[in-house]
Amino acid sequence: MTHHVILGAGPAGVIAAETIRKHAPNDAITVVGDENESPYSRMAIPYLLIGKVGEEGTHLRHTPGHFEALGIKVLRGVRAKSVDAQGRRIALSDGNTLSFDKLLIATGSSPATPPIPGIDGPGVHSCWTLADARAIADLAKPGAKVLQMGAGFIGCIIMESLQQRGVELSVVEMGDRMVPRMMGPTAGGMIKGWCEAKGVKVYTGAKVEAIERGPAKEPGLLGKIAEVVGIGSSEPAGGPMRVRLSTGQTLEADLVISATGVRPNIAFLENSGIRCLVGVLTDEHLQTSVPGIYAAGDCAEAFDKVSGKTIVSAIQPNAAEQARVAALNMVGQTAELQGVTQINVLDTLGLISSSFGNWEGLPGGQHVELTDEANHKHLSLQFKDDLMVGCNSVGWTDHVGVMRGLVEGQVRLGEWKDRLLADPTRLMDAYLASAQGQGHWSGAADERRRA
Repeated sequence: MTHHVILGAGPAGVIAAETIRKHAPNDAITVVGDENESPYSRMAIPYLLIGKVGEEGTHLRHTPGHFEALGIKVLRGVRAKSVDAQGRRIALSDGNTLSFDKLLIATGSSPATPPIPGIDGPGVHSCWTLADARAIADLAKPGAKVLQMGAGFIGCIIMESLQQRGVELSVVEMGDRMVPRMMGPTAGGMIKGWCEAKGVKVYTGAKVEAIERGPAKEPGLLGKIAEVVGIGSSEPAGGPMRVRLSTGQTLEADLVISATGVRPNIAFLENSGIRCLVGVLTDEHLQTSVPGIYAAGDCAEAFDKVSGKTIVSAIQPNAAEQARVAALNMVGQTAELQGVTQINVLDTLGLISSSFGNWEGLPGGQHVELTDEANHKHLSLQFKDDLMVGCNSVGWTDHVGVMRGLVEGQVRLGEWKDRLLADPTRLMDAYLASAQGQGHWSGAADERRRA
């Protein structure tokens, strides 16, 4: 009987475990999760903060005993400390050792906390775990002064939930615009203007240099009673924090949220013999450099046919597909990853933006932009030869699927490239005319029926 071990209890780990069980009903499956929580989706945390779901609503599976019924063993609150790839053993943080026949590394990523004086003190949180969400909900009361570091993709999702909680929100982004890894200058600038019109103070081109705290306040009556009876108090230990920026400004904050990006959880693989670059390097089967060991999700580095290089693309659709492909190969069924999806669709306080492929363009390529500042709309298309290799859009929700199809499908546009350069709004016409004979027709037809 084959023993499959899955490191990580997020979406990739859960989907892989269920896929293995479907195709190998008698194999042993162990999932290792580093939190004392039921497997949950981090993408649901903003909805938890808004109040649209409770904690149970963040769980990936809602039926009691789901994993037990499938014969999937889930270890909680334990993580891998090291992997002996040749000996097929994993050293766990609780001192135990776990043997495996096939291994899937789906350990995800963790917040990349910058080395700022004061960042490790009270009142500063990432928004990454359910424990973080509980702490933020306790501090982000209506009227509280909240400072968020980072205005990237994750930061903008968090910002939405904070604004709906009625806080006084300031956002500090070191880039010269919002969402700098997803949007060009015009698009990022439009998103900043939109947020400022919604009452959010946005500081771009700025870094947090220090987080300072004053002396502890004299406790109030409730605090004194708590001290006497020996219980904790919900009163803050000190006054508001003072956050110094590189611009020379100082902002007050009751809560600081660090949303400055994430990095793959791969440090435990050092000296394992498993090759890692930015993430765990995989082939088209999601197998690593060691036979029988696979990787999927935010920690995996896979080949992207659009950019022509290996990338870590930390979005849930990628995690799900990579997990499915890896699991099938783990049970002996040959499956290939068709490509990494470089797709980001973002709702920033009601303004929809999207980014696909090489949105910055490629050397020797051409591009066209269409901007309507008054209506908060922007469209940017990037071409190389007669391929559309990337695009940005803000406030342009028509045919987002077509934009993705043109980029990911590598549809040869022929004469339609020049027509789009003249009028970029003709995306649907270009797709239908160019994709009919290239194996992309059905998807375009479906979107046309939905339009």
